[in-house]
Amino acid sequence: MNKGTAIVGFFLCFLAGMGLMWGISHRSEEIAMEGESGPIDHTTAKIPVDPATDPIWGDLAAPVTIVEISDFQCPFCNRVNPTIKQIKSEYGPQKVRIVWKNNPLPFHKQALPAAEAAVAVFKAAGGGKKGSETFFKFHDLLFQNQKELTEGNFEKWAGQVGVDVAKFKELAKDRDTKAKVQKDLAMAQSIGARGTPNFRINGVEVSGAQPFNKFKEVIDKELAEAQRLRASGVPASEIYLKRIEKNAGSEQAEPEAKKPDQQEPAEDTTIWKVPVHQDDPQKGPADALVTIVEWSDFQCPFCGRVEPTLKKIEETYGQDVRVVWKDNPLPFHPRAKPAATLARMAYDKGGDAAFWKAHDILYDNQKEIEDENLQKYAGELGLNWAMVKKAIDDDKYGDRFQQSMDEAMDLKARGTPHFFVNGYRVSGAQPFEKFKEVIDKQLAEAKKLVASGTPRAKVYDKIMETAKGPPPPETKDVPACNDCPFRGPANAKVVIQQFSDFQCPFCSRVEPTVTQVEKEFAGQVKVVWRNLPLPFHKNAPLAAEAAMEAFEQKGNAGFWKFHDALFEKQREPGALERTGLEKLALEQGLDLTKFKAALDSHKHKAKVDADAKVGQDAGITGTPGFVIGKYWLSGAQPFGQFKKLVGLAMKDN
Repeated sequence: MNKGTAIVGFFLCFLAGMGLMWGISHRSEEIAMEGESGPIDHTTAKIPVDPATDPIWGDLAAPVTIVEISDFQCPFCNRVNPTIKQIKSEYGPQKVRIVWKNNPLPFHKQALPAAEAAVAVFKAAGGGKKGSETFFKFHDLLFQNQKELTEGNFEKWAGQVGVDVAKFKELAKDRDTKAKVQKDLAMAQSIGARGTPNFRINGVEVSGAQPFNKFKEVIDKELAEAQRLRASGVPASEIYLKRIEKNAGSEQAEPEAKKPDQQEPAEDTTIWKVPVHQDDPQKGPADALVTIVEWSDFQCPFCGRVEPTLKKIEETYGQDVRVVWKDNPLPFHPRAKPAATLARMAYDKGGDAAFWKAHDILYDNQKEIEDENLQKYAGELGLNWAMVKKAIDDDKYGDRFQQSMDEAMDLKARGTPHFFVNGYRVSGAQPFEKFKEVIDKQLAEAKKLVASGTPRAKVYDKIMETAKGPPPPETKDVPACNDCPFRGPANAKVVIQQFSDFQCPFCSRVEPTVTQVEKEFAGQVKVVWRNLPLPFHKNAPLAAEAAMEAFEQKGNAGFWKFHDALFEKQREPGALERTGLEKLALEQGLDLTKFKAALDSHKHKAKVDADAKVGQDAGITGTPGFVIGKYWLSGAQPFGQFKKLVGLAMKDN
């Protein structure tokens, strides 16, 4: 052990002994681990790796890092586990390290508590290497017993892997434990890892339960790149940082080698038309030459991380910069909207000064924003807690938050924090130097405008005059269907044609949102089902035919009942195969003889194919897809996107 290793080791042991490794004020990103080629600190990478908080298999300085973004209740995540074991066996810990990140999907009810239990096991075992070893034992038990993910079993399995059960139970309820899962979720969203399992191999995406050969292609290429970097003098400790920087934007599961004349994607240099409203909280003079519009979330750890940078910007640029706040409470941060409501109440009472006071309190105490905490902060802000609580419960500012979120969607400001500096996009918790580079350039342009006669107070408006607005919503011309299953009034003002696939996990995920749309616009929308079974979902065509037989036998009510059951059972083995479909038909009281005959003869295949052709003719190739009036919405989008397009469709009628 060299001297540096000993010092770092002693320091970490001292922190652990003082109880600071997992305390409220824990800043794991500031702790560097030591390797044979120097300090290893990958906590600031776009896809961060932190040995203090992340379960890791393999050596810290392994040349290939596989970040596994997964869900303990997801059957596809379970299905890929033998492949992961094969990777471990084939390459060993000196070539590959595997890092676990949680992404419990919202429609897997036991996934979130299972993830929190796994974090608690890691912590109860002491974190680090020992915590990782214990975590992966617990991980195996969770997947082996995937249909029995209960609190009682979590406690039992925690004992089986050797942690103190009482300590485990205490840690499972700890806010830091829950915050770790939320941090993983935020990271997954920030890099676009929506489904599970999702893997990033030195930043290269491999999506889904792919076979071993798919992983091998990417791993072998990354090993070769790592060897090239080592030969050029790059320390082993920096290989991950170099490769993640190179690969982090890749959306290809099987990237091809770039030709010499191919260029890296250019940075977005567009100046965007970013609205600033009279009731947007602002800090800094109204005649500042540079306006920074920030979309943020009070529960987002990355938003908290960028706060010191923003304060440094204010100190550096003084009267030349103003900051404008926009709310974007992300759906997987359950305390973001209540916190934003408290800040809004402060703004309504005391304007900008009161808002920024609330803002600072919330970020200074970001891990303590439960109702009892907000009640305390309300007192510090001179707010009536009963009124604040009612505003939270009534979603008083829901429409205002939605307006801000819609603006973010229009500008493709995905994730938080997201900034526009005089309309120039800066995404994420970037360092001060990145902001400075952009601000200095925009400040110089603003000074030119002033020199040419534009008043300081009109500089932002002048820039926005020629800025690029968001593109109009895409439209598609899809003919109406008079013999399709539908829900809602036959003569509804807005028709939503839903192109979907019963085996598609994203189609399942969007169903609660569709239900929310129907509830929000009750009596005003009609949802029409169009079949679009994708060719790589082998059970989807027959499931679609089965649902159409339910429609023929029992009309709309029968179809939607069968539809709901198909999505509910989607992940169960055999549920969408012939025997599973027949079992479901029997459970739902369909005439089984007619049902079997319809599937035998493929009676409804022509209808399913006709729906698919309508979609294909309109350029719809993926699912789910929605034509709302004439407006096109692709994918399992959040409610706000549906609401916006329904509103536009209503104005058209």
